[in-house]
Amino acid sequence: MKITKVETFQIAPRWLFCKVSTDEGVSGWGEPLVEGRAATTRTAVHELADLLLGANPLHLEDCWQLMTKAGFYRGGPVLSSAVAGLDQALWDITGKVRGAPVHELLGGPVRDRVRMYNWVGGDEPAQLAESITAQVERGFTALKMNATGRFRRLSNRAEVAAVLERVELARGLLGDERDLALDFHGRVSMADAARLIPLLEPYHPLFVEEPVLPEYLGLIGRLVGPVPLATGERLYSRAEFLPVLNNGISVVQPDLSHAGGISEVRRIAALAEMFDVPLAPHCPLGPIALAACLQIAFATPNFLIQEQSLGIHYNVGNDLLDYLVDPGVFRYVDGHIERLTGPGLGIDIDEDAVRRADELGGDWHSPVWRHTDGSLAEW
Repeated sequence: MKITKVETFQIAPRWLFCKVSTDEGVSGWGEPLVEGRAATTRTAVHELADLLLGANPLHLEDCWQLMTKAGFYRGGPVLSSAVAGLDQALWDITGKVRGAPVHELLGGPVRDRVRMYNWVGGDEPAQLAESITAQVERGFTALKMNATGRFRRLSNRAEVAAVLERVELARGLLGDERDLALDFHGRVSMADAARLIPLLEPYHPLFVEEPVLPEYLGLIGRLVGPVPLATGERLYSRAEFLPVLNNGISVVQPDLSHAGGISEVRRIAALAEMFDVPLAPHCPLGPIALAACLQIAFATPNFLIQEQSLGIHYNVGNDLLDYLVDPGVFRYVDGHIERLTGPGLGIDIDEDAVRRADELGGDWHSPVWRHTDGSLAEW
């Protein structure tokens, strides 16, 4: 079997899909993407495709080594994301050829269903109560919200109080039996993170995500305490996760569309297990990325919980189920998804829908925020 073709599809709301075809008629799908840099990542996918054409897609590890190490300059979000999507597609092909879901190829399932969480806003707290109530009614037992909107480098007392007010509102609606995760989104300075995190302890957050920007992760050990800290959506390899694990983080959050795909994330999970740290993959993306995450989740002993973006504000007019032949594979029961049993990634992509969407295109970019003095603010 040989790889004969690699195609990419840039579609709304902010996704990039790739299809890898073979000379035996078996194809696989992946989702390589840097949000807001879809066109750049698309170019990187086709540059890497030149290395794969003619290769055996079942030689997964050799293909991964080729994509990651055949060039002198390596890593970073664009290259790692391009590798990630192609790697997902190769695992999809391998599962289809073997007649098994990817999680069986990873050693077999260790759980029957995966607990999911959904995002409920928080940037602007006006709709927070409505959003939380809606997700609870859908059966979710865990939710995540942004702890702040735009945030100054050193906050005043009123701004700190506003954070605590929205967290108290959320905890009151969720009760003690449901979980609440808080995302700092890299908006909070080290000094404010040190001030805020201890104040959150009475609300018992499942974790605080991205308490500081990735460039300051060498300092994250200063924030470690009773409140679990999570990070990893902007880390792309085992080598980048090792220092934060050594610094005492509680949850690793690699993104299957950024951190080298299934091949690398399973190794990141194994590394984290050596620190007694669970895995909670980042995934605010499309259906292929979610399917890849679920395959890892079903086979990973130290898996914690899975993010998903069905119904998120980005997806108005185009959502995950729009590109699936059978949307029922992502049916939620009591906030969980049952084990996928189909071969490969366990989903069937509606290729006609994808090609139509690619013709229309989709070009999303991150918002640009500014502080009241006109200086750039972290989004």
